[in-house]
Amino acid sequence: MSVKVAFIGLGVMGYPMAGHLQQAGHQVTVYNRTTTKAQRWAKEYQGAFAATPKEAVTEAELVFMCVGNDDDLRSVVYGEEGVLAGMKPGTVLIDHTTTSAKVAREVAERAAAQNVAFLDAPVSGGQAGAENGVLTVMVGGEPEVFERVQPVMAAFSRFSQLLGEVGAGQLCKMVNQICIAGVVQGLAEGLHFAKQAGLDGEKVVETIAKGAAGSWQMENRYKTMLAGEYDFGFAVDWMRKDLGIALDEARSNGSSLSLTAMVDQYYADVQALGGGRFDTSSLLARLDAIHDKK
Repeated sequence: MSVKVAFIGLGVMGYPMAGHLQQAGHQVTVYNRTTTKAQRWAKEYQGAFAATPKEAVTEAELVFMCVGNDDDLRSVVYGEEGVLAGMKPGTVLIDHTTTSAKVAREVAERAAAQNVAFLDAPVSGGQAGAENGVLTVMVGGEPEVFERVQPVMAAFSRFSQLLGEVGAGQLCKMVNQICIAGVVQGLAEGLHFAKQAGLDGEKVVETIAKGAAGSWQMENRYKTMLAGEYDFGFAVDWMRKDLGIALDEARSNGSSLSLTAMVDQYYADVQALGGGRFDTSSLLARLDAIHDKK
């Protein structure tokens, strides 16, 4: 069934996600802060573009967003040209941005005041997952709203899960990033140790990858890490944003995230090396830099 859809934000994730929606037969209108990118998307996918968020959503039944952070989200949702100024009662606003749970609840409250439903729905899978349409979506909101939206989200996802009320999706994404941080640091230290011990890193990983030490990070990142190449996914700058959100939430709910806090500072070291746009596997670059100084 074709649905009228708006998509707000055409970054490395949003651009292909909106494309999958259009290719699935939905009628998609996009908005992006840089209009030339929206024009390029419309030409590539035979969709439509609008000059403001408000214009993009006026006919939409479902509005998807994927922007940078809490402030970016507020900038496209609120105000005279924001999405809430153009959405009709009975429609649904879905946010795929990784934000704080606090702003998700705030936007949901503002949306509900004008009879617009809201789902916070951050994604995992990175740029490759978005391009291949196989993202995992973590959702907070009402079950009936999720059931309405899930078949449409299937255009760019292979799995989506409702985890609770609004904010639960963002909390789950925090768990996701906490787990990734620890795994990548462990992998970086393991590969660093192997090099220092004079072992063949390729053979080491081939030996241990199918056992208890194996992970997605090991399988997909070890070769580029050993080659010192760090341009293959989610950037350090964005990871620090996400870990900062998780650490803030931990202070509120009393969680102890000592490992996460430590890895966050290690990523700050990578930024200081000029690696803010490196992917998250670049924790190995930090260890290499420390060794080179000795």
